Amino acid sequence: MKIRDLDHFYGESHTLWGIDLEVEKGACMCLMGRNGVGKTTLLKCIMGLEKIRNGEIHFNGIEFSSRAAELRARHKIGYVPQGREIFSQLTVEENLQTGLSARADRIKTLPPLIFELFPVLKKMLSRKGGDLSGGQQQQLALGRALAIEPELLILDEPTEGIQPNIVSEIGDIINRLNKDLGLTVLLVEQKLPFARKVASDFSIMEKGTVVATGEMSKLNEDLIDRYLKV
Repeated sequence: MKIRDLDHFYGESHTLWGIDLEVEKGACMCLMGRNGVGKTTLLKCIMGLEKIRNGEIHFNGIEFSSRAAELRARHKIGYVPQGREIFSQLTVEENLQTGLSARADRIKTLPPLIFELFPVLKKMLSRKGGDLSGGQQQQLALGRALAIEPELLILDEPTEGIQPNIVSEIGDIINRLNKDLGLTVLLVEQKLPFARKVASDFSIMEKGTVVATGEMSKLNEDLIDRYLKV
């Protein structure tokens, strides 16, 4: 995925300034930065949930900046928003089925990989999403995104508000999806140890623009002190 010269405004407030970002196929990039620098806004722009003023968004040879939001899923971009946003009154199975509805090929069968990665979901198919714990809801949101069998998976703070044992499991699953299955991943994450565990690359935002990018091994203390510490 390539983003070039992306600008976004809230009203007359200029929130994203000339964003350039490239996520190589097969990479796992962590988008980092303090609260309020524009990370979630950028993900929403990529997904078509926020309109951009200028710039281009390319994935698999298609330019998405002016296309409807629902076309992202049809072109195999999966998304797990901050706060998960599952349907609390629908069952686990119905939540997963909503992911299938976005597929271009109209397949109605859930991929077996979902239950291989999240066996707890198979045991809870008839339970309402709102009755699940925070960690289980995050697994459900991930499973729903995987229903389209994405080639790019975008995750907004997947560890937020989740118990430590589930955080570790989610890290292992992201590693498997990325390193074993070749899925390209872009995630926003505040927890530095988790980011180092899963990501091959990093990109740091400050005041609505990208200020540093590179391999995760090059994320040094100077960058952490300057842009990440509160």
